[in-house]
Amino acid sequence: MANSKFEEQLEQIRVLRKASPDAGTFAILRRALRDRANLVIAEAARAAGEIHAAELIPDLLTAYSRLFEDPVKTDPKCWGKTAIIKALTTMDYSESPPYIRGSTHVQMEPVWGKVEDAAGPLRANCILALPQCSDLQRSEVFRRLVDSLMDPLDPVRLEAVRTIEQMDGDEAPLLLRLKARSGDLRPAVTGCAFDAILHLESERGLDFVAEFLKSTDPEVRDEAALAMGLWRHARAIEILISAWKDTMDRDFGSTLLRAISSSREESALEFLLSLVREAPGWQAAAVLEALELHAGSPEIQARTALARKERLQE
Repeated sequence: MANSKFEEQLEQIRVLRKASPDAGTFAILRRALRDRANLVIAEAARAAGEIHAAELIPDLLTAYSRLFEDPVKTDPKCWGKTAIIKALTTMDYSESPPYIRGSTHVQMEPVWGKVEDAAGPLRANCILALPQCSDLQRSEVFRRLVDSLMDPLDPVRLEAVRTIEQMDGDEAPLLLRLKARSGDLRPAVTGCAFDAILHLESERGLDFVAEFLKSTDPEVRDEAALAMGLWRHARAIEILISAWKDTMDRDFGSTLLRAISSSREESALEFLLSLVREAPGWQAAAVLEALELHAGSPEIQARTALARKERLQE
């Protein structure tokens, strides 16, 4: 019965996400933000963010501070604090103290006989909000982002890279280059840095990322190829095709084909379709697998079917 009532309470708050931002709605959400249950607070924060209830910012900040008191008990998994930060960010709240506090918070909780840090999502969301803080100098934001690039948790490092990309300017690509050179325990973080470098530096960044096609780490090599493909630039396609022709590694060759296919560039499609028509059997099979990325495109599927038909007629 108790669980049923609790679920009803949560559902009543969820409904308010589509409610009118009036005095009655605000009163219900204020009461929910004072609740002892962090799940209730989290739902109230989400609703406040959805309806952009700026009137509730003081209540959100009060609840946020309260959840740092004995946080493992008051806010397990940091659900309440994280939801509040997301709501504040949605409402363009630009004062830094709540974001700075959350960006360094570590909350060790028991999990299956050991302890784990549950504050990763909180730190990640706080980092993303730093660029909108009007009371922080640019240099101070970068100092905090440098620290976050070394965070033990993967999602925090990923968001640090994305936030650096948002900062733009001369400093951002230099810091991202350093991150790419120094590497990461998770190749996906390095891949995110490659994406950001290409976005910020265009062809100059392409020369840098292309160097990693020769990395001795297969996963980093793959991340570089995929980033170049997704950049969708004719010169990047030329480099990827050249790398495919030079490689003797079938696994890397398949990755290069997927990268070429993901670009959706006409030159890339023509190259792949020529392989469907003319390449040895195992290569043609790898190309067809790469072209499956376009399963939702009737035009590309028709061109692929025609290339296969022409192959059979030869």
